[in-house]
Amino acid sequence: LLTAPLPQERGGNNSFTHEALTLKYKLDNQFELVFVVGFQKILTLTYVDKLIDDVHKEFRDKYRNEFQQKGALGLLNGTFDFKDDFMRLLRDAEESSRVRAPTVMKTFEQSLKSQKTVKCMIETRGEKPKEKVKNKKNKGSKKEGTETAAAPSKASGGDKQPSAAGDKEELTKDEILQKNREEFFRRHMKAGEKSRSPKPDAQKEKGKKPRVWDLGNSNAKVLDYSNSATNGSAEACPVEEFDPDMALGDKNREPGRLYDLEYESEDEAEEEKVVQNTSKPSTKKGGLGGMFGMLKGLVGSKSLTREDMDPVLEKMKDHLIAKNVAAEIAVQLCESVAKKLEGKVMGTFTTVTSTVKQALQEALVQILQPQRRVDVLRDVMDAQRHRRPYVVTFCGVNGVGKSTNLAKISFWLIENGFSVLIAACDTFRAGAVEQLRTHTRRLNALHPPESHGGRTMVQLYEKGYGKDAAGIAMEAISYARNQGFDVVLVDTAGRMQDNAPLMTALAKLIAVNAPDLVLFVGEALVGNEAVDQLVKFNKALADHSMAQTPRLIDGIVLTKFDTIDDKVGAAISMTYITSKPIVFVGTGQTYCDLRSLNAKAVVAALMKA
Repeated sequence: LLTAPLPQERGGNNSFTHEALTLKYKLDNQFELVFVVGFQKILTLTYVDKLIDDVHKEFRDKYRNEFQQKGALGLLNGTFDFKDDFMRLLRDAEESSRVRAPTVMKTFEQSLKSQKTVKCMIETRGEKPKEKVKNKKNKGSKKEGTETAAAPSKASGGDKQPSAAGDKEELTKDEILQKNREEFFRRHMKAGEKSRSPKPDAQKEKGKKPRVWDLGNSNAKVLDYSNSATNGSAEACPVEEFDPDMALGDKNREPGRLYDLEYESEDEAEEEKVVQNTSKPSTKKGGLGGMFGMLKGLVGSKSLTREDMDPVLEKMKDHLIAKNVAAEIAVQLCESVAKKLEGKVMGTFTTVTSTVKQALQEALVQILQPQRRVDVLRDVMDAQRHRRPYVVTFCGVNGVGKSTNLAKISFWLIENGFSVLIAACDTFRAGAVEQLRTHTRRLNALHPPESHGGRTMVQLYEKGYGKDAAGIAMEAISYARNQGFDVVLVDTAGRMQDNAPLMTALAKLIAVNAPDLVLFVGEALVGNEAVDQLVKFNKALADHSMAQTPRLIDGIVLTKFDTIDDKVGAAISMTYITSKPIVFVGTGQTYCDLRSLNAKAVVAALMKA
């Protein structure tokens, strides 16, 4: 049935139609697998993409070990027990695509208006309407509260209140105002007498007292860390008691799972409807000429030229720059799209704008899906078989969130059953070691040794401040090898890309310790600065490396992604300039706010108007 060859380009069209049937497929380049879903073309199945993605992940994770040992070709004649898993994924995909039933409007009998009587709608002269009293602000409501509180006391004190209530209808407007003023002054005079009585006692308590801060402690020994252990032992990081809900966030999450980044894109049908509505006035004014002009713009009758695409590409370039894509990269992207489309014949009922937009989307998806895919869990298990720790080094400029996201990755690794040793190699910034110590205490509180057979899942290795970072990292790796830790996470000091001495020290740390993974931590708030940071970091690592083949950045951790709304251009800038994947995305303040990059979600946010 599938007579056309499978395209190898990433982000291209992944469907094939033959008569009344449609096939959708997905390639797995790592294990040389092809996942195909077939269905009738007449059916509108919105869950096909989700189904094939879920099947791909489930099947690959289930039979990963067999593929690594024998390869895909060695298992051609084998059988796979995957029927129950497929039916479960199919049911989940079908349930996720079901449309929620529309809300039923209330009947007149169920509304509040039907409960009102004719009597309550009649307004007496001199009285204020009840609706206006309800709609008053807080100040008015407080005033009513004081009046109602004073009413019972007056009724018990004398007979004036009932007579006033009975004669309220007979009083004129001026008399009502005068009476309200007298009650107001009388009430405030009584309140003033009550407030004056405790005043002498308050004056006796006055005096100068030392101020005690809420988070402080009068005992200075609590702040003395001079005799603390510095070998990463459990005594240096005791278990801390705190609310786990604040640190975990989502209670319904699956432990150890790294969820994809999500973004709700606008419906394409609404977008097409807006385009049609904007084109209607021009057709009315032009008559038949406007109608033929619209058809001429829709029907593909000629090949695309650079003059046709220039106005659209200029708008696309400005749109990308507004979404935080670096200006230089936005120009290069539009130039590559123009070269790809120049001379191409447009399809029937397609506009230049839609053709350019589709080509740009495919190019952006291709950028966000680099050739080399970083699978941290697979690499950690491979290091376990060789009986050595898996070493990850974090680097980046100041204040991007290296220590915070290191703690999130530690939590993710612990939930997958791996023990972690955190190496405090930021010996420059004040409070860097204490920050990691606090994270270690909280991670041990969330995963105590009792839950893991008496094994401490996370420890801190630190030697204080002012020491050589490369030496501390080497000692931490040796300590992890001797103590049987699975992963070593090396935290480094933040440094600007223009600081040559600090960049030389970072290159030395990476060259001496040869980590398995070097992650650049960058924030999603930057635009053109992202290009400058990555280029100079890679250049410094290459210039100051002692090896013939210098070790450069292997992947990217994109932080503060929850602060940018749809201005996601930093992801495009970073991956375009380095061709390295975005391994993790930080999206919040809790340990669970760690995501993997979803290229389609990022492109949908980027192309949003």
